[in-house]
Amino acid sequence: MSRTRHRGARRGRDAGRGLRPARLGLADIVRLGGTGLRTRPLRVFLSALGIAIGVAAMVAVVGISSSSRAEVDRRLDSLGTNLLRVAPGQTPDGKKTRLPKEALAMIGRIGPVDLVAEVGTVQGAAVYRNEHIPVGRTSSVEVAAAGRELLPAVGGTVRSGRWLEEATEEYPAVVLGAQAARRLDVYTPGTRLWLGGQWFSLVGVLDPVLLTPEIDSMALVGRRAAETYLHFDGHPSTVYIRARDDRVTAVRDVLAATANPEKPSGVLVSRPSDALAAREVTESALSGLLLGLGGVALLVGGVGVGNTMVISVLERRPEIGLRRALGATSGQIRGQFVSEALLLSALGGLGGTVLGTVITAGYAYTRGWPTEVPVWAAAAGIAVTLVIGMLAGLYPAVRAGRLAPTQALAGT
Repeated sequence: MSRTRHRGARRGRDAGRGLRPARLGLADIVRLGGTGLRTRPLRVFLSALGIAIGVAAMVAVVGISSSSRAEVDRRLDSLGTNLLRVAPGQTPDGKKTRLPKEALAMIGRIGPVDLVAEVGTVQGAAVYRNEHIPVGRTSSVEVAAAGRELLPAVGGTVRSGRWLEEATEEYPAVVLGAQAARRLDVYTPGTRLWLGGQWFSLVGVLDPVLLTPEIDSMALVGRRAAETYLHFDGHPSTVYIRARDDRVTAVRDVLAATANPEKPSGVLVSRPSDALAAREVTESALSGLLLGLGGVALLVGGVGVGNTMVISVLERRPEIGLRRALGATSGQIRGQFVSEALLLSALGGLGGTVLGTVITAGYAYTRGWPTEVPVWAAAAGIAVTLVIGMLAGLYPAVRAGRLAPTQALAGT
């Protein structure tokens, strides 16, 4: 009798051991989650697409902003940040001041100044394509006198033809800025232009000058030619200075008093590279706004993932009930649905990162910029999608884990 009881107890223990649920490893849970995604490819694609659009927007905004900043830094490195600009300002009573004719020579005596150049507006002179164009249709092109030092001082380059030389700067020759050539629709050196009531020969066309864009809309003639043919009064309208890199601030502090000792308050001193830095700050603020919009798109995508998982739980009640009846625990059911949400979000995050990188590269290529996508942006995009996927899948997973086997199999 006791032997019979012993055999029965042992069979009970063995049966108890057989009813214990099998342990699922991480690979098994991921495989189950992948199986759930493969059975609904269209819904998975649309849900992942919502996540991908949000991540792509965020990565592209950060990437384009970084590429733009890299291009500004690259140009500043090539052009230098040691350029200073001196221009006439206004007196306290509102009258416009003039720089003295000796301003160029006086500024050149400052020790740390390496290079100094000037342009002077020629009053009453206008440029036309020919003498038959009505007076006043000047295409907003300003005629200015310039010296040979101007182009190296501002970091400009010649697109076609050549810059003013010792011979051409005293004869009726003209060089057009990039914008002036576009407005006049004249690009070929050797073309004659009606300038100041007589013919001038076009000797060159400049590329756009980044640091001094006002030169782009000018027709530049040699200083001696301007005095001979256009009655230039010799007063500079703008003086450009290249100072030693380590003494830029010191030179800037004394420029006003040096350029116009009698009225230093009527002199405007600026640093053109500061304008580029200010533009970079403005673009960074705009990038922050766009980044916020990308975050909203990502949040909408997360809501789509949550909706997909809730519908999936409702549709797969019989499957959940069958697995529970076969011994799957609530924790295993929850793990399955959380892994599905994470895989779905990860697909969207990876796809969005690739898409955002491609958009950045394409935009940078069209603008001639270096492509720069910070690693942290791509990593943050994927990390955020995983967090959103976990949060979006948590409620459906808990709901699926709470389903009783009989309730799930009955579909109620």
